[in-house]
Amino acid sequence: MLLADIVSTSNAVAATRSRKAKVAALAECLSAAARNELPVVTAYLSGTLLQRRTGLGWRSLSALPSPAAEPSLTVGDVHEAFERMSRVAGAGSHVERAREADALFGAATEAEQAWLRGVVTGEVRQGALDSLVQEALAAAAEVPLPAVRRAAMLAGSTVVVAGLAFDGEEALADVGLVVGRPVLPMLASSAGSVEEAMAKLGEPVLVDTKLDGIRIQAHKSGSEVRIATRTLEDITARLPEVAEIVASLPAETLVLDGEAMTLGPDGRPRPFQETASRTATRSAPGSVVVPYFFDILHVDGRDLIDLALDQRLAELDRVVPEQHRPPHLVTVDTEEAERFATDVLAAGHEGVVVKGVGLPWEAGRRGAGWIKVKPVHTLDLVVIGIEWGSGRRKGWLSNIHLGARGAGGEFVMIGKTFKGMTDQMLAWQTERFTELAIGGTDGWQVTVRPEQVVEIAFDGVQRSTRYPGGVALRFARVVRYRDDKRPEEADTIEAVRSHLP
Repeated sequence: MLLADIVSTSNAVAATRSRKAKVAALAECLSAAARNELPVVTAYLSGTLLQRRTGLGWRSLSALPSPAAEPSLTVGDVHEAFERMSRVAGAGSHVERAREADALFGAATEAEQAWLRGVVTGEVRQGALDSLVQEALAAAAEVPLPAVRRAAMLAGSTVVVAGLAFDGEEALADVGLVVGRPVLPMLASSAGSVEEAMAKLGEPVLVDTKLDGIRIQAHKSGSEVRIATRTLEDITARLPEVAEIVASLPAETLVLDGEAMTLGPDGRPRPFQETASRTATRSAPGSVVVPYFFDILHVDGRDLIDLALDQRLAELDRVVPEQHRPPHLVTVDTEEAERFATDVLAAGHEGVVVKGVGLPWEAGRRGAGWIKVKPVHTLDLVVIGIEWGSGRRKGWLSNIHLGARGAGGEFVMIGKTFKGMTDQMLAWQTERFTELAIGGTDGWQVTVRPEQVVEIAFDGVQRSTRYPGGVALRFARVVRYRDDKRPEEADTIEAVRSHLP
């Protein structure tokens, strides 16, 4: 299959709001793929690469070679090129990787170059989430969607089961939970308040502490332990203290879901960035990562994923000691739940997750069974730059660069975001920032006069060497543009830093 077929499908998906039309376009492309191409095609239609790291980024792709006149690249060609780049290491790796990138992008048409740059940087915004690709796979293979979803959950990836779907429902049914093979995590949707979350779930609910650590999944088989991240990366060697705790638990086989976080001497949670930094390496002097498990999927030969949450938690309580379980509350009383959430925040945690006690495990997509509730912070910042969009946002100025006021009145960049923008807002800001552009709008990145104030919601602030301000916003999204505020009224970099944990 040609890469051009993927790009054409991606553009078609991005151009429509209709879920049915998106699924139909994806299914047509999947049906046309050869069996040996299905894993790559499935990943590309989801807007992702099979390689975890390529060593490429926006900076290395800011200047591309002249595009090819006609499409010739196959998905196999592209996959092999990225595979070679992912293996480059040692002296001269930068030059070798650049050579490979130039060869790949030089063989791509202009449309293919835009798509390739988007997939490398994680900005293929076509609206084809994994759940949509699963629907398309079910339609293309003519198998029930629940069978595809369950197999993908247990295999840990839609890509892995793409070929099996075309072998039929029985082949998908043969995929089971295997201790030692991570499964996709169950995800939570969001609500603005505990009361709103409880109203969606009915009574009773479990209100769980939302820890600000890294999501982990722990597998135990005899004396062997494996710790995986939310993205299913094996980090067992980096968390020997967590592996030791799991190994000590009274079960022969075990699969647990939880969070790992770094605690301070006072027992309070340390900033997320410290935990992320600590778990990125094997060890760090003076830091200890502590696991907290809030769910159990398997114990001693029994799969528990189809059991209700309250039944799973009874097994969790039996196997995992209290000091390694986050505090939670089962209640039908909204006021009691609100008080618990207040206490959780006071203890330094991120918020709460409200869960339906009678619901089974639903992994790999944001369902209605878990609903997270976190406080929302906002800042008034100034737009200092913007990038042209791709996919459905092609032709619109989209990704805004955010600046806070520095001590000398200059604006210091602290991050970017393209989230929270409606079509109306995209049209408005394209016109607005074209007027404010410095030096024209020909390149993909446009510098603008720092005049427009924007209100940004965010979940937290962390230290960062990526931006000149030394900090970065977590999950930044646009609330509204503030025409009632002048740039000199925007928040200062010190005000931003005051949100650091």
